[in-house]
Amino acid sequence: MPLAFSASQQLNLAVKTNAAHLATYLQQEQRVVEALLDPDQLEPLGPGHYRYTVSQLQVFQLRIQPIVDLQTHLDEGRLELMASDCQLQGLGLVDDFSLTLRSWLRATPRGLEGEATLSVEVSQPPLLRLIPAPVLEATGHSLLAGILLGIKARVGQQLLSDFDQWLQAGSTREAGLPTTSPESCAGAEG
Repeated sequence: MPLAFSASQQLNLAVKTNAAHLATYLQQEQRVVEALLDPDQLEPLGPGHYRYTVSQLQVFQLRIQPIVDLQTHLDEGRLELMASDCQLQGLGLVDDFSLTLRSWLRATPRGLEGEATLSVEVSQPPLLRLIPAPVLEATGHSLLAGILLGIKARVGQQLLSDFDQWLQAGSTREAGLPTTSPESCAGAEG
């Protein structure tokens, strides 16, 4: 019997300034995906298609590393991100493994809202046969919840920071001024 575990996370993030521009920002699909996920672990495969190598996770004495193919879809100001395929490295031979990710992010008049659901089904690896299934499933739930909390934190920090950079670059272009990176401005003080 396969082990099954899942987690979900909702997002309601108020954006105090320039929230009206969020819908246009979300149309920058690759930029948004790179802000949501670590760009060093993300490989673009084509328009709206990516491969993401998740950081290694430790489950009891095993180290596992999911590699997930992701697809995006933009529909009326709502950016959807879904897993289309997944490989699991580190568990050795397992009879079956499936990962499902369904998430969306939408601009609202007051900010961003979204939801993500992540679920996994996997046969119990031979190295973990002595551990009761309920203990493994509770650990799996905790791992998935941690992954989603990490992504939620990136939305609140990295995505909003990138949104601000995108706004600044846009207003600089509109004013006809040369664009500068934060690094080039850092040495100007003093």
